[in-house]
Amino acid sequence: MEVTKKPKIKSIPYDDFIDNDSLEKLVKELNAGGANIALAVLDDLVNWGRSNSLWPLTFATSCCGIEFMALGAARYDMARFGFEVARASPRQADMIMVCGTITDKMAPVLKRLYDQMPDPKYVVAVGGCAVSGGPFKKSYHVVNGVDKIVPVDVYIPGCPPRPEAFYYGMMQLQRKVKIEKFFGGTNRKEKKPEYMKE
Repeated sequence: MEVTKKPKIKSIPYDDFIDNDSLEKLVKELNAGGANIALAVLDDLVNWGRSNSLWPLTFATSCCGIEFMALGAARYDMARFGFEVARASPRQADMIMVCGTITDKMAPVLKRLYDQMPDPKYVVAVGGCAVSGGPFKKSYHVVNGVDKIVPVDVYIPGCPPRPEAFYYGMMQLQRKVKIEKFFGGTNRKEKKPEYMKE
């Protein structure tokens, strides 16, 4: 593709930049000259991409896993929401969906998988068993909620939850990702530099 019109781009001295109106006026001039300019916060752009391409690591131990499999079928089609790439490796996953009962023997495996995931990582507790122990709450060998092992971002209740509930929980996680500060700040749990402390 050949560019026929070359846009004229001038530098902006600090004295000319007074407020957002002057910046928007400059963008309109550049658009009229043939340049495509979009103004946004870089955090918003990165978080939009991250929230619409969440790759889940499935950790299905019981019946909630069957409901998660229904999401990938044509009727519910989780590809519309951008989380269709279910990974079998924790090193390629953005979030872990804990679907089902977690026993005391399975807890260290879940913790190891969570530790192997790259940051930023999220945890979704799916179903009554993962949320609170479910019908096995008083059993001696069942963990009463995965929040005792790993930090949980979204809870999806139900026994087992319907695919619509899965979608609602996933959309809640997308909303949570969209408001994060990707380039540092409180959401990334980074410490303030020494010179910024009071």
